[in-house]
Amino acid sequence: MQKIKAAVCREFGAPLVIEEVLLAPPAMGEVEVTLDAVAICHSDISFADGAWGGHLPAVYGHEAAGTVSAVGAGVQGFVEGDAVVVTLIRSCGSCPSCAGGKPTICETPHDTVNGPLKTADGGALEQAMACGAFAEKVVVDQRQIVKIPAEMRRDAAALVSCGVITGVGAVVNAAQLRPGQDAVVIGAGGVGLNAIQGARIAGARRIVAVDMSAEKLEIARAFGATHGVLATEDKPWKAAQAALGGRGADAVLITVGAIPAYEQAPRYLARGGRAVMIGMPHSGAKAAYEPVVLAAVGQGLIGSKMGDVVIQRDIPWMIDLYQQGRLKLDELISGRWTLEQINEAIADTRTGSAKRNVIVFG
Repeated sequence: MQKIKAAVCREFGAPLVIEEVLLAPPAMGEVEVTLDAVAICHSDISFADGAWGGHLPAVYGHEAAGTVSAVGAGVQGFVEGDAVVVTLIRSCGSCPSCAGGKPTICETPHDTVNGPLKTADGGALEQAMACGAFAEKVVVDQRQIVKIPAEMRRDAAALVSCGVITGVGAVVNAAQLRPGQDAVVIGAGGVGLNAIQGARIAGARRIVAVDMSAEKLEIARAFGATHGVLATEDKPWKAAQAALGGRGADAVLITVGAIPAYEQAPRYLARGGRAVMIGMPHSGAKAAYEPVVLAAVGQGLIGSKMGDVVIQRDIPWMIDLYQQGRLKLDELISGRWTLEQINEAIADTRTGSAKRNVIVFG
């Protein structure tokens, strides 16, 4: 096993610790990727805060890009030197969900504690979300990576691994928004801005961004929002309906984990509309609805994990959009930090002002 540097969580809610850890070589069907960049997602922060439990110590991070530096036996389609993005979507390819085209909800369990990562003294170290990308290198399954153009900036490419596919995918795959329909996006953070981009790309007639911050609403317009509504308004759904010509939205994308946003979401819907649940509240948090209203007007609630994407299909498409100038990636980056600055980057992300902070290696 080789030694690498990683940001390790040893106590929920405490700063991450930069230390040397051990990384095993790639096994059957696995690849080693030397990372150039990893973005900080709010899910990483929630995990490190203990929002969903899990084993400690752990290495989080799951939105990454780099270069294949070793391949295990049985790997097909990848060789050393390939530029790739690394995702948390570890799919078996054969369970009912995978075979049915839903790899994001693969039913085959994966042991993240007894994986390629170990502490410096050989102890158990969780490879969180099957990635553990707050580190110089990762070893992941070949199904978790997708090739990218060699010349593509890795900090921009890293964003595609989670925030972009989650936001854009939720619109086109989960909501199945059609040209001419209206959308409301609750939350104008990293995922929300990508949902806004997804609605624009899908041909939405009107896109209403809802957020607590007037500054974020202004940024949302640059990504495709046609209207902005402050969530602090009294009955903000009324303002959204006014922007939509007196009608509700065909799709509401909930990109934050705040329970008030979940409880208010159906109020933004038109008859027959659907609310797509993307943001991840902490375990135990509950929202209340009046089911008879949804049933009477044909509305629906649906969960969407990682945009319901098939990464081998959807990521190349999104990269093409980026190269054509139709998908914004560079504009999503708020700051670039070193691994040693990760706690500062996390603190900056917590303020809510950052779109995406990126850790850059080398």
